[in-house]
Amino acid sequence: MQDFPLITLDDLQAAQRRLAGVVVATPLVRFPAGSGLYLKTEGNQPIGSFKLRGAYNKAAQLTPEELRRGLISYSSGNHAQGVAYAARALGTKALIVMPASAPAIKREATAALGAEIVFVGPSSKERQAKAEELARLHGYTLIPPYDDAAIIAGQGTCGLEILEQLPTVELVLVPVSGGGLLSGVAAAIKLQRPDVKVIGVEPELAADARASLLSGHIVEYTAAQTVGTVADGLRAQSLGQINFAHIRRYADDIVTVSEAEIHQAMRAVLKSATAVAEPSGAVALAAALFHADGLPAARQTVAIVSGSNLDPELRRQLLQD
Repeated sequence: MQDFPLITLDDLQAAQRRLAGVVVATPLVRFPAGSGLYLKTEGNQPIGSFKLRGAYNKAAQLTPEELRRGLISYSSGNHAQGVAYAARALGTKALIVMPASAPAIKREATAALGAEIVFVGPSSKERQAKAEELARLHGYTLIPPYDDAAIIAGQGTCGLEILEQLPTVELVLVPVSGGGLLSGVAAAIKLQRPDVKVIGVEPELAADARASLLSGHIVEYTAAQTVGTVADGLRAQSLGQINFAHIRRYADDIVTVSEAEIHQAMRAVLKSATAVAEPSGAVALAAALFHADGLPAARQTVAIVSGSNLDPELRRQLLQD
C-alpha cells in the first residue's frame, strides 16, 4: 500500500488559526444533564455542519489565480454548503455536483449561498467523475470532500476543540463516511493524548469503512449498497486513501449502528431540546446509546453530532412517532 504523509500538530494548529472568526467553537452539551456523555454540536456552524472547517481551510490556502478560476466540488449536501460558503467569503464562485437524491434542505441551502448546482445520479463515484471532468474543461479549482490533507487538518480542528473544552475526555465517537472527520479528529486527539480512545461510527448499511479497517485495505461498496441508509451524508462508497492512512494510524476501531438506532438517536436529541441531529450526525450518539457495552469503558465520552440539516418532514415524523 502506498504511504501518504500524515498531518502534524502544526498543520492542525495552523488550520485552527486560519479558521478563527470563520467557524464556531461549538459547545459540548451534556446528554442527559449531569451525565458523562457530551454532544459536540457541530450543527451550530454557520452552514449547520462541520464541513465548513475543511472546505474553508483548503480554499483559504489557494493562490489568487486558483480562486479566480472558481471552485468546484462534489457532495450530497453538507460539503457543498461548506464550499459555497467559502467561495462567497473569499470572493469567488462555486459549482457543486450533487446527487439528484440529495435532501431538498441541503440543495436549497447550497443554492442560497450562491453556488451553481449540477445534478447526477446517486453514485459518489459518478459525482466525483463529473466534477473532475468539469474542472478539466473549465479550469475550476477542485475542493475534494475528504481525500486531501488540508481538508483533514480543517476537520481535525474539531478534535483540538474537544481537548480544549474537556481535557479529561476518555472516549471520542466520530461519524465516518469518506473519512475526513474521523482522520482529522483522531490525529488531533492522538497527537496530544494517545491514551484517549477514538472510535468511528457508520451505518450498518454503509459499513465499508469498518470492512476496510478490518481487512487492512480499502473496501469499496456500490451505490446500491449504500443508498439504503437514511444517513445521506454517510453514503460515500469508500474511504479516501489519505484518510485511510490516518485512520489506520490513529483510530482505535470503527463500529456500526442500525437504521432504527439512528432514528431513535435523532428522536432523543429532538425531544431533549438540546440540539438537532440530522441522520448522519446522529450515528455517534446512536453508538453511545445502544452499543455502550461494546465500546471502551469511559467516564467521559464525547459524541460528535456532525450536522443539524434535518429534513423538515423527517423531523415532523420523528416528533410525531
